[in-house]
Amino acid sequence: MVVAEDELSLVFAALADPTRRAILERLADGDATVQQLAEPFAMSQQAVSKHLKVLERARLISRSRSAQARPCTLDGEHLDAAVSWIERHRQVWADRHDRLEAHIERLRSTGRTP
Repeated sequence: MVVAEDELSLVFAALADPTRRAILERLADGDATVQQLAEPFAMSQQAVSKHLKVLERARLISRSRSAQARPCTLDGEHLDAAVSWIERHRQVWADRHDRLEAHIERLRSTGRTP
């Protein structure tokens, strides 16, 4: 497996969880601490921290140190890589769908319905 695919797998695995997606949406509005990120969820800060570790491992967020706080920051670079992968494959799938649709139309026009 290529390293880029490994990184992509980490990104998709991180995005598979709705809580982590909600955290990323919140961070799109600006940096936040664990406490701020935990507020809307019915879970402990410790549970949110575990989600943040997954996001950090996928390199979707970074954490800095500011006095006692460790604000989290969205890092869109790896998210952009996932979007690029999706867009590239969406075009392949769309082309295949178009070819299938044209083939079915040809079958219908010759009287052979699938």
